[in-house]
Amino acid sequence: MSNRFSDILFQLVHSLEKSEKRHFKLYIKRSSAKEDLKIIQLFDALDKLKEYDDKLLLKRMQGISKTQLANLKNHLYKQLLASLRLLKTTDNIDLQLSEHLDNARILYNKGLKMHSLRILDRAKELARTNQKFNTLVQLVSLEKKIETLHITRSTTDKTQQIADEALAISGHIDRVTRLSNLALLLYRWFVLHGHARHEQDEKELKAFVKNYLPADVDKVNGFYEKLYLYQSYCWYAFIRQDFLMYYRYSQKWIDLFEEQPVMKEVETGHYIKGVHTLLNAFFDLRYFEKFEPVLKKFEQFEKTPVAQRHDNFRTHTSIYINSARINLHLMKGTFADALQLVPSIEKNLEEYSLFVDPHRILVFNYKIATLYFGAGQYEKAIDYLQRIINGPLDLRIDLQCYARLLHLMAHYELGNYTLIESLIKSVYRFMAKMKNLTVVEEEMFRFLKQSFDVPARKIKPELEKFLEKIKHLEGDRFETRSFAYLDVISWVESKVYNKPMSEIIFDKYLNRKKRNLLSGKAA
Repeated sequence: MSNRFSDILFQLVHSLEKSEKRHFKLYIKRSSAKEDLKIIQLFDALDKLKEYDDKLLLKRMQGISKTQLANLKNHLYKQLLASLRLLKTTDNIDLQLSEHLDNARILYNKGLKMHSLRILDRAKELARTNQKFNTLVQLVSLEKKIETLHITRSTTDKTQQIADEALAISGHIDRVTRLSNLALLLYRWFVLHGHARHEQDEKELKAFVKNYLPADVDKVNGFYEKLYLYQSYCWYAFIRQDFLMYYRYSQKWIDLFEEQPVMKEVETGHYIKGVHTLLNAFFDLRYFEKFEPVLKKFEQFEKTPVAQRHDNFRTHTSIYINSARINLHLMKGTFADALQLVPSIEKNLEEYSLFVDPHRILVFNYKIATLYFGAGQYEKAIDYLQRIINGPLDLRIDLQCYARLLHLMAHYELGNYTLIESLIKSVYRFMAKMKNLTVVEEEMFRFLKQSFDVPARKIKPELEKFLEKIKHLEGDRFETRSFAYLDVISWVESKVYNKPMSEIIFDKYLNRKKRNLLSGKAA
């Protein structure tokens, strides 16, 4: 047995809740032979290990050879999945439908065709109600097979209905496949590259979307077709930094679930991701009044049985709520208050370490570093930025670049001038190599280089010139990314007006909030 499989088995054992462990042991003792009780011994040994160790496991499983251990692991893995399937079937529509389909096939193979058709009828109704068209096509396929090969006394109307239904499902699945592919590949584009950097990126993105959109996009109908269409437009708008469009489609995404509340239980993961996307849209547009009520509603949802039903739901709800809480403090400039959340956030990330992807860890490290920088705790900011800088370069090139730039700024604040000159060169080279330099960054590097030759008493006029050069770029869509990742303007303003960065941002928050109320954005 490979180490990879061993790791997966170890992770599966450690992902189980107490009730799942208890059910597994009862399941094995009730349904297995004496030989199978060895897998309980293996299960207990794995459960007690803090980290997977082959040698330690063999030591604890005395009398078992390496080959026998490999076979036991394989058997344990299969039995764990069988136990979980038995326990979780009623919690999941897909598992229920799969069970119906399996039962219909068993009955058909036994020659009980009419029994099989009755189960298929019930299963089709369940699939239609929950819009599970991928399973529906399998159910209709088996139904067609039975009707074609055997005399079932079905009416000609029914057979025509089955044929028409099969064609309708085929068209629907084709559109869902193309739209879900588009949403997935746009997400991949963002994870690899971040926001569109220039006109060429945008041109390629438009061509990419046009190629993947179904030719009959005007026929998009039903929950899943709309869901993946809205997700695709969300990613497209987000990458292009068209935040108003991003907000509109994330709201449409959530409205789908509000119109069909039953789908919150069927597609809980998509609902959770949708709320996260909507909160991000409010953050990008600084819609404070809308952000806080949606966050409160999300926090209430986290406590519901639906959100607590599966590990994935618990994990992602917790992660997205923590991310939103940090964003709220970043909007307000209340960095010191946000830092009080960091220990509990890190504890949650540790608790959910089996389920959290590296991309999410990368984002949290950057957000936490930004909080420490904003609070003036530059050494701590550097600690978190080093985790990104010293990590792999296969994710979020944009964050890799801005982590290095923020790292440079932290050393500037600490007065580590001996380091800064070499850091400027290396960070500039890295960002240029990754094609991630915008006018804002060019101006920042120019200012930092010139600041070495400027006496402390004359630095303020230079800062004012720098501020004037970059402030008018705030409305430029291809420069927006710089301000989204690094609030350079507030940082420079804190120097010019001799105020803490947190105070500068909080004043902007109050002024923007007042403007939003006056313009009716909170309505």
